[in-house]
Amino acid sequence: MSIDKGAAKEPSSAVSGGLPDGLADGLPWERRRWAVAAIFTALAMASLDTAIANIALPAISSDLHVSAAESVWVVNVYQIAMVATLLPLGALGEIVGHQRIYLGGLLLFTIASLGCALAWSLPTLVAARALQGLGASGLMSVNTALVRFVYPSRLLGRGFGHNALVVATAFTLGPTVASGILALGPWPWLFAINIPFGLLAMLIGLKTLPATPRAVHAFDFPGAVLAAGCLGLLIIGIGGAAHGAQPVLVGIAIVGAALLGFILTRRHADHPAPMLPIDLFRQSLFALSAATAICSFAVQGLAFVSLPFYFEDVLHRSQVETGFFMTPWPLVVAIMAPIGGRLSDRFSAGVLGGVGLLLLGLGMVLLATLPTVPSVANIVWRMAICGIGFGLFQTPNMKAIMSSAPPHRSGSASGIVATARLIGQTTGAALAALCFGLADREGATLALALGAGFAGVGSVMSFLRLTVTSQRNT
Repeated sequence: MSIDKGAAKEPSSAVSGGLPDGLADGLPWERRRWAVAAIFTALAMASLDTAIANIALPAISSDLHVSAAESVWVVNVYQIAMVATLLPLGALGEIVGHQRIYLGGLLLFTIASLGCALAWSLPTLVAARALQGLGASGLMSVNTALVRFVYPSRLLGRGFGHNALVVATAFTLGPTVASGILALGPWPWLFAINIPFGLLAMLIGLKTLPATPRAVHAFDFPGAVLAAGCLGLLIIGIGGAAHGAQPVLVGIAIVGAALLGFILTRRHADHPAPMLPIDLFRQSLFALSAATAICSFAVQGLAFVSLPFYFEDVLHRSQVETGFFMTPWPLVVAIMAPIGGRLSDRFSAGVLGGVGLLLLGLGMVLLATLPTVPSVANIVWRMAICGIGFGLFQTPNMKAIMSSAPPHRSGSASGIVATARLIGQTTGAALAALCFGLADREGATLALALGAGFAGVGSVMSFLRLTVTSQRNT
């Protein structure tokens, strides 16, 4: 995998500003390309598995003789297990080494994929998917932290751009890959295909992933339980609201999450590396970047839930046409991710993110105001604007989050990158469901307008980072 061959001659012994003494600034070219292959192969697998499981639900429901509502747990349990453990595993990576968490997560993900392929009932499949979600959390929680230590500091933007490119490409190709596999064989093949790729990535990773700095403090197991409970209940509450659960149950989950979060914050008030990284959130640049990420992914969640209904129910397009119309957004994000990464090595994340979210908001407004009978081109260029805006924002913002955290807190910062993405997407999906409940057929238009509002708020917060940067410089 020759992603940055132009840097092949760079020295491997340079020490980056902000890195601990004796820690090399990235890996030498030959080792880096193999480490990147291991990291991005596993990341693609974890990203694909979120999308392909959705496509397989009808086949799983029919084969295991369960209702459609019951089969949704195959998706839900994966997401809950992943989100609940992101911060604890990111914190553990700071203690035992990010590469160990990554390889352990990859091993568990691969074994759990075999368990999913061999599952004979819904309970066994759900249990295997929970373990798979835990493995995916091991990958996602330290993914960006590892990228930070694999690439030299002058190429960090490019590295994060490649990271975003892999996620966007997997997201784009997920439904197509799943449909192709299901056309050739039964649904267990969707999970079995992970096994050879997982083993290959593990063999490469064992030889090439860098050893990262290790903290001296002990791992706080009670704190990990509190963090997992807080995030797990939060996702259950938000997801329950999206699926029309009883308001009382949703309220209990949200209040429970807030209570556990309060207890965790008090417990870690004087901790050198708190599980919920309140020390990092005290830095304005980190806090604004994380909040901006949540806003942007809420826009994505609102759009990707509402747009299929908008195209089919409002514009009266077929399912095939809807699938085609949904493709430009992630496809353009995949193209823009490395471009945004290169730009982030030269320009401020505040400017790039602010402009990107303005374009995303403009795209949402243009989609919400489509003519009654739009042409194909009229829809596609609007979706492309959304993709350009989101792609321009994503990589610089990821770099801002990681760069504003000290190297020894890279695990917690990496966990926040993944947590912000999933919380934003889940919140957006829940708000889209609320819009449909309030406005019925017009709910899709309302959701798009709400998404434009989130993009506007995110843009303002992104530009506010310029004042933080200027204050630092003075």
